[in-house]
Amino acid sequence: MTLEGAFPDVPTAPIRVALVDDQQLVRAGFALVINSQPDLEVVLEAGDGAQALRLLTSHEVDVVLMDVRMPMMDGLAATAALTDPDTHRQGTIPKIVILTTFDLDEYVLRAIKAGASGFLLKDTPPEEMLAAIRTVHQGDAVIAPSSTRRLIEHLAAVLPDEQKTPAAVLDALTDREREVLILMARGRTNTEIAGDLFVAEATVKTHVGRVLAKLGVRDRVQAVVTAYETGLVSPGT
Repeated sequence: MTLEGAFPDVPTAPIRVALVDDQQLVRAGFALVINSQPDLEVVLEAGDGAQALRLLTSHEVDVVLMDVRMPMMDGLAATAALTDPDTHRQGTIPKIVILTTFDLDEYVLRAIKAGASGFLLKDTPPEEMLAAIRTVHQGDAVIAPSSTRRLIEHLAAVLPDEQKTPAAVLDALTDREREVLILMARGRTNTEIAGDLFVAEATVKTHVGRVLAKLGVRDRVQAVVTAYETGLVSPGT
């Protein structure tokens, strides 16, 4: 759940980014930073969630930077619609990174439950925002460091029992996969997990992939949420 690596390899095709924010100057600033990178390109801009949903029916996008508070349709509702496979347009479901000025647990939890793969504050340094786009595009997830601790410490208390994932979902995991999930929940990177378990990083990546598949989750953040909901890990451990 941390920003990893410098991402030195430039892909043959740029990562396609959509900016959804009701402030035009904010979008312009983000676009300037993103388009300065050879591996990133802003292909769509929208002023609210409803407009974004309309435009995304005719644009292929890899990552969406989504504001929370917007007119017509807010970012959380738009995120839920975009990540819903039953209502989504034909094509690949984009990764969503929530961008907001509000550093509140409520937004973090609601964003993750809505299907977001990341959560960053708007005052995050540009290089961290760029790394977050690349991170979620590669299949990982990122949460603003200032929000991570509170999310972990309060998750069990905030979520009603009926909304928590039953512990039985963990039955499909091997003992090693449970170990990996616990370390993921502690915020360990693949490299760190490899060191903890004395295995190759490629082996860790394989275990992480199997954990995500068996739990039926999109990324590491969703897996960590499941670890806390099921009681595999608890606040303070």
